[in-house]
Amino acid sequence: MTVTGYQSTLRRLAVRDDKFVSRALSSDKANRAASHLDDKTYAFVRLGAMISIGASVQSMRPVVEAAQEAGATPEEIVGTLIAVMPATGVPRIVAAAPAIGLSIGYDVMSALERLDQTPAAQPQKEAR
Repeated sequence: MTVTGYQSTLRRLAVRDDKFVSRALSSDKANRAASHLDDKTYAFVRLGAMISIGASVQSMRPVVEAAQEAGATPEEIVGTLIAVMPATGVPRIVAAAPAIGLSIGYDVMSALERLDQTPAAQPQKEAR
């Protein structure tokens, strides 16, 4: 029986092959290579993980920047919130949305405050 690459990886992870783990964690480049994912997919997976653990803006920003450098659009980056919502729950997404916004250059909270400060439309006077 021939063991494929993914089977070997699963075995090494299942037994906690420390040499394999150390190599995969030695640098971002080594980790990306060991993952066998393209740059954009790799960035989305990492972003999903950051969202799921409630990472700060400072932690998410480099991951979002990596996604953008790999060709991800703001819609795709925000779409990551939607994609992980069933697994993480709505409260985690609500908490992460402003951080993702800041990471792509959109201050959600400031925008919401401006909406709250917009004067309500003046009622029209009745015609006599």
